[in-house]
Amino acid sequence: MFTGIVEELGEVVDLRASRLVVRCDTVATDAPVGASVAVNGVCLTVVENGGGSLAFDLSEETLERSALSRLAPGSPVNLERPVTLVTRLGGHLVQGHVDGVGRLLGVGEDGVATIEPPASLARYLVEKGSVAVDGVSLTVAGADGAAFTVALIPHTLEATTLGRASPGDPVNLEVDVIAKYVERLVGERT
Repeated sequence: MFTGIVEELGEVVDLRASRLVVRCDTVATDAPVGASVAVNGVCLTVVENGGGSLAFDLSEETLERSALSRLAPGSPVNLERPVTLVTRLGGHLVQGHVDGVGRLLGVGEDGVATIEPPASLARYLVEKGSVAVDGVSLTVAGADGAAFTVALIPHTLEATTLGRASPGDPVNLEVDVIAKYVERLVGERT
């Protein structure tokens, strides 16, 4: 379980077939082999830790359901270690299970980003609801079914990959897990 508060921007060192290697400082100090780390919002398992870098094996499922396959050496990635029982929950509950890949339509001068989600996720995106975009916990500012907006403050633009993203870039989306549970429970009663 994660909070969507990015701890560090890592840098992709290598991505070949099913292995991703990321250079990082902070996260690597407390991410032993077997630990979970959110990489652009995708929960991955550390398989190697050494020399200031972490390696992760990627399954076909992960590559098909996320935007990780678009990464290349030099690409920045958002990194977060999982919460502990004594960690503040500063964002929202984020599982690291990507629900779909959206497309960044643009970021205005005011920091408002517009994102096109897959049609299957639009019903979960409600004004003032939570969404994780590339692992970043954000509040939905507006949603019309075809797109949604989030307000990005200068710190978020500086400390995450969202400040480096361009229109058309794919982004990993994780909608609020509580909304999915409510839908399932209500659907079973009707």
